[in-house]
Amino acid sequence: MSSLRIPATLRHETSENKASRKYTPGVASEQLPGRQPTGTGRQNTAPVPAPRRRGRLPAPLPGRLEPVHAAYAAALAQATMSVETRRTYASKVRQYLAWLDTADVAGDPLTDADSRDRAVRAWRNHLLTVAEQAPATVNTALAAVDDFYTRRGLGQAAAERTRRPTTAPRTLDRRALLRWLRAVEALPSTRDRALASIPFYAGARIAETIRLDTGDVHISARKPALRIHGNRDRLREIPLHPRLRTYIQQWLAERPRWPGADVRPALFINRRGERLTVRGARDVIARAAQAAGLSEVTADVLRSTFAATLARGGTDPVVLADLLGNSGLDTTRRYTKPAADDPAKALHLLPVNR
Repeated sequence: MSSLRIPATLRHETSENKASRKYTPGVASEQLPGRQPTGTGRQNTAPVPAPRRRGRLPAPLPGRLEPVHAAYAAALAQATMSVETRRTYASKVRQYLAWLDTADVAGDPLTDADSRDRAVRAWRNHLLTVAEQAPATVNTALAAVDDFYTRRGLGQAAAERTRRPTTAPRTLDRRALLRWLRAVEALPSTRDRALASIPFYAGARIAETIRLDTGDVHISARKPALRIHGNRDRLREIPLHPRLRTYIQQWLAERPRWPGADVRPALFINRRGERLTVRGARDVIARAAQAAGLSEVTADVLRSTFAATLARGGTDPVVLADLLGNSGLDTTRRYTKPAADDPAKALHLLPVNR
């Protein structure tokens, strides 16, 4: 990972001056060195991670902080990470800088390590208590800020990650799952039926689903499989469930009639002939959930239901870890932990004197 260094004049500043200077909202340190955006058009060398999702405006930054974020975006453009990770990190760091502009933090969090630590810990508490974000979301934000400070040459902040709940991830019970499957089957679009089925029948994440190309689908009588591009470019092959195979075959038969199908390798495209975005995929799942009368059904819930169903069916943990694309068994074991209401159900097994 490349390291972006702060200017020499700031590096030689004395510790006494740093401690006595209070961070002034709206006034940032000199921008990071690095390639800057040229114009507003999107080019191959532009340091902008990825187009922001439609309907959401980026967090506003004062003029002095915009160059800081632009320099970080330039560094991300050269980083070896997925497009989704670049987009997420750029967004989280922008939110952090926007919060920093209004925060009351002694020193300069952009150049001083002690001030950095205080600021990041305060921001973590803000995300948990004020923004009421989930632990996983907060940890992602902290990872983005760590990456930001590392590229500035300041190193990671001394801020502990938020512990996740010890119970299993949320899943659909059998009745809700059957309602979901019926709603998916009733979707009018063959594309939507195939897309909405992949998180449950293949255990894929939402980003992995939209990352699929037509060449990743192997439909054969002997060994039908789906090749999934996971985190950090890890590849795994998932056997195609018969129902998912049917849905994908139906979509592949219709896909050539969509705009851009002859020039785009993406398995899932939109009506403009572009690769479907994460936002677009989430909208498809949300529509199916609404039709099923279910709330808060996401690709993560469907992936967790896939994992929990296999785990409770006796699937070997090593096999399950491979199917999920997990790097270790610790993550996979979450799906064998009790759900929040399991202890209460267990007590009903105790007999009473009638």
